[in-house]
Amino acid sequence: MDKDGWRNFLQILAEEQDPKKLEVLSSLLFTAEERDSLASRIRIIEELLKGKMTQREIAKKYGVSIAKITRGSNALKEVSEEMKDFLQNVMRK
Repeated sequence: MDKDGWRNFLQILAEEQDPKKLEVLSSLLFTAEERDSLASRIRIIEELLKGKMTQREIAKKYGVSIAKITRGSNALKEVSEEMKDFLQNVMRK
């Protein structure tokens, strides 16, 4: 992985606060398919954090594979409780 490129990407996102500009930036940096994939990942993480639906229910609701749900679940196991709290707070807005 190109760590310098990834850090540059993260720095760009951290610098921009205007949602309209972020939308333009995302259209420049990501294809429609990539944006859709990221949106699905966010929904998966959001539902997993809520803990109200089974993985099968999430897969059906968002039209994604169980494997994607499992990858999201496994990724959540790797982050701290502090990060989970942050995500839950941000996703409530």
